[in-house]
Amino acid sequence: MTKPANPIYNIHFALVCLSSLLFSASYNMLIPELPAYLSSMGGGEHKGLIIALFTLTAGISRPFSGRLTDKLGRVPVMAVGSIVCFICGFLYPVLSSVSGFLFLRLLHGFSTGFKPTATAAYVADIVPRERWGEALGIHGLLFSTGMAVGPAIGSAIRMSHSLNTLFYTSSFFALMSIVILMNMRETLKDREPFNLGMLKIARKDIIAVEVLPAAIVTLLSYMSYGAILTLIPDWSHHLGIANKGLFFMVFTIASLVIRFVAGKVSDKYGRLVVIKTGLILLVLALVIVAYAQTVAGLMLGAVFYGIAQGILSPALNAWTIDMSQPDHRGKAVATMYISLEAGIGLGALIAGWYYQDVITQVPYIIYATAAVTVVAFAYMYLRKEPVKKEEAIEVEVLG
Repeated sequence: MTKPANPIYNIHFALVCLSSLLFSASYNMLIPELPAYLSSMGGGEHKGLIIALFTLTAGISRPFSGRLTDKLGRVPVMAVGSIVCFICGFLYPVLSSVSGFLFLRLLHGFSTGFKPTATAAYVADIVPRERWGEALGIHGLLFSTGMAVGPAIGSAIRMSHSLNTLFYTSSFFALMSIVILMNMRETLKDREPFNLGMLKIARKDIIAVEVLPAAIVTLLSYMSYGAILTLIPDWSHHLGIANKGLFFMVFTIASLVIRFVAGKVSDKYGRLVVIKTGLILLVLALVIVAYAQTVAGLMLGAVFYGIAQGILSPALNAWTIDMSQPDHRGKAVATMYISLEAGIGLGALIAGWYYQDVITQVPYIIYATAAVTVVAFAYMYLRKEPVKKEEAIEVEVLG
């Protein structure tokens, strides 16, 4: 029996997964402590901007990162994202005013505008098409592990050390991600040397229209995540949880195993049925979180939220790549991530605007995001899958 020419489990896939784990932990370890940090500077009314500004620049940078991924290469673009994280960790202690902090959130957003775009294209390059769902599920598992350990580490550091120690630790994790990238081979065959023309973005370079269905579902389903990131640290404190990263750790751990399984299931049974299932579970999770008035209830909601996101994330990624054109895979992935950032940013902005540090508003905001997720499910349910060209020809011949 011959070995597959391009198996999933090789050193290059392991390196990209490890780099993503460290990158994810780097910026996520800050999230639970930033709302209180902003309030201590007198900017409590701007809490919605903590996530919104981050996702704004992440979304703006996607067309550029998608174009550079398809022309300059996957590895250099991944490196840019990690370098931004490394620099920002050292700047937070320096720019300690409200305006300086908000500027840094804008700058920090460029990191996720670059690295995940190139990473998804890299994974698609080194993994056979029929195993994309499985591979993206495994990669998502490692990325989610960073999301789980990051907030927990961040809150633990803050409880025993200074905020500056937390910021420097974030930089160290980003540095390790960069070191790993230095040992990865490039997968883009026809690379071009960098020139300023690569930064000129035409309208056709911004959105890959062929993947718009996946982008729409991504936008609607991730609005809840923006609200969760903005509100859960304060809601956790309200319920008496000392470690504000506990919710994020629980929901991410819950997503780890399900991501591995969900990717394989979407390869076998199709992306659409898996995405619909994930959306139903996401609505249930948000209702539980909104209704919860105890620590146990909130943790139950975190478990269901993790399961739902663990199902949705690899399926939406794989569905995007399924619909993409091989020569414009970076642009397709960038389109999906633009929608993801827009969803998170809108959710955070609206949640922060309505919240205004009035803790009793939190359940109503979460219920509203559940309603938006219902809209995403309705779109999936009512959407008609286009007939493929080959199928149309076959029907015409049979007719």
